[in-house]
Amino acid sequence: MNARMVIRRVGGGLLVLWLVSLLTFLMVQLIPGDPAEVIAGENATVADVDRIREQLGLNRPVVEQYVSWLGGVLRGDLGESVFTGRPVTTSIVDAAPPTLALALTAIVLAVVIGVGAGVLAGLRQGTWLDRLISTVATLGIAMPSFWVAMLLVSVFSLSLKWLPATTYVPLENGFGPWLSHILIPALALGLATAAELARHTRGCVADVLTRPYIRTARSRGSSTTRLVRRHVLRNAAIPVVTVLGLQTSRLLGGTIVIEAVVGISGLGSLAVNSVLQRDYPVIQGYVLFCAVVVVVINLVVDLAYGWINPKVRAS
Repeated sequence: MNARMVIRRVGGGLLVLWLVSLLTFLMVQLIPGDPAEVIAGENATVADVDRIREQLGLNRPVVEQYVSWLGGVLRGDLGESVFTGRPVTTSIVDAAPPTLALALTAIVLAVVIGVGAGVLAGLRQGTWLDRLISTVATLGIAMPSFWVAMLLVSVFSLSLKWLPATTYVPLENGFGPWLSHILIPALALGLATAAELARHTRGCVADVLTRPYIRTARSRGSSTTRLVRRHVLRNAAIPVVTVLGLQTSRLLGGTIVIEAVVGISGLGSLAVNSVLQRDYPVIQGYVLFCAVVVVVINLVVDLAYGWINPKVRAS
């Protein structure tokens, strides 16, 4: 792996995080009127407004506020909630496991279902299987995740009673209970990404199968399984990995809706409650945390792309 490429990617990620921190901080400053009065409410006293203003540091110059807040962020201190008084970092750490488990499970399901279906469609071009997979993939992209979640709950929880409908069970309680509770929301969240991956994988596999080295390998007696394992998957993985990286932010955003549908108390619930309560320190922390996760995942995808593609490795 080219060290210069790694340094360039890491530097770009740090620049993005700094810009997100700046925009997140300015979000409070750009609120019409006095944010302290907005947070305190209509019936608040002058003392209440002054207390909130001091708590948020709004009585200091803007530059000083930002430098102080950024210094706290670098130390892992995102401030305190205006309503609960809890450290924002603690609130995020407590709420993150269900959301991250949901998002990661959705990504795994999307890769397994999408890449598997795409490879089958690419190997069976023009057949009924190819047309069926392409049609289902188009429907999967078009269907909203919250509607898919309600449909899955209605069928597999309420009608068939195969899976529980709501709540989240930590992995420490056993893999079986954890999987049974996370499967429906993860499927609902990951099906659209799986459909997108299936379409791109199908096109990439179809394109790779037309390459001269594939025809040469077939003429030498290589089996289809060997061709797929040694040539097709590796060459088709380049655009698929790129699409997966682009879908990461959509998956994180979709967790808010899915958590509301199935009743999971994660980062989505924390963000919604913070917005309704106008708890700006928590909102700032949530946005910054999501930005860190997206940047890290995209960095991993970029490095994986460079590992797969020798041309990128050498640049």
